[in-house]
Amino acid sequence: MSSLASLKNHQVRLAKRPVGLPTSDVWQFTEEAVADPGPGGIVVKTLALSIDPAMRGWMNEGKSYIPPVELGAVMRAGGIGRIVLSHNENYKEGDIVIGGLDVQEYSSFPEKSIKRSGVTKVDLRVGSETQWLNVLGMPGMTAYFGLMDIGQPNLTKAGETVVVSGAAGAVGQTVGQLAKIKGCRVVGIAGGPEKCNWVVNELGFDACIDYKTGSVKDGLKQHCPEGVDVYFDNVGGEILDTVLTRINKKARIIICGAISQYNNTTAVNGPKNYLSLLVNRARMEGMVVFDYADRYHLAVAEMAGYLKQGKMKSKEDVVSGIQKFPEALNMLFEGKNFGKLVLRVASE
Repeated sequence: MSSLASLKNHQVRLAKRPVGLPTSDVWQFTEEAVADPGPGGIVVKTLALSIDPAMRGWMNEGKSYIPPVELGAVMRAGGIGRIVLSHNENYKEGDIVIGGLDVQEYSSFPEKSIKRSGVTKVDLRVGSETQWLNVLGMPGMTAYFGLMDIGQPNLTKAGETVVVSGAAGAVGQTVGQLAKIKGCRVVGIAGGPEKCNWVVNELGFDACIDYKTGSVKDGLKQHCPEGVDVYFDNVGGEILDTVLTRINKKARIIICGAISQYNNTTAVNGPKNYLSLLVNRARMEGMVVFDYADRYHLAVAEMAGYLKQGKMKSKEDVVSGIQKFPEALNMLFEGKNFGKLVLRVASE
């Protein structure tokens, strides 16, 4: 592409800080020309965006592991796209890349911001566009390093029990499948019979507890009779508290997210049963996937092998149209998505 003059960039910007579940007035839809990135820069056309629970935290003002999205700024998002203009010898037009594309149709990256935004070339022969936002992307990296580095399943002791909340979601589905591959016994927690059946019958979990129709406490007693060795927590709140009552000595709890708490208008409901950590000499540790960026390529190679061998599945729930972003984001907090939630922005 030799000129940007004919391109218009449609964007979704953060207009105000939300209180509780984000409402329509939180967002502003804008249109502007696509900026030339200058010498050494590139322009990427967004194909699809990753819709993640962490986005809700990025909208809040306050100290966190990453600065909040500024008011008036394009909403932060990871995505996959195709380079349509390049002034950089390391990237050519037509290359497929992943990185911080944000909620917009085109991203213009000056040379100095390419690396900072995590723009990386990917091979669609290794995985599809949506798989690069799921098992081969940030959710998969979160699952891999959370389980393997923090959960540290004992690979010499067959059958350690791993419990995963949000089991049918982006991170949970990969955690459970990876734990099974590593020889663990895996129990998921998900909402609704359809998700629970899929987790067991399609992904191969040993059991799944439906928190919507049954008691998580009773389900853990039934399916984890010898206790819990590793708990991968994506939801926080009451479910975390309940699992803490069933952990074994030297158990490992990975705090990945707390989706049940993100839209609270009151104080976060922290764990009441934390003394179980003391009694059981257990460990609870938070994880942020960006800390493992220098090892992503190793996890991608391993998980791509599992996909190719049919040992791992990757389910995505795709919503089409950038204008659908606000409702797509809220799907996460209403439990409406089934699998990794992806926003399709453009098709090839």
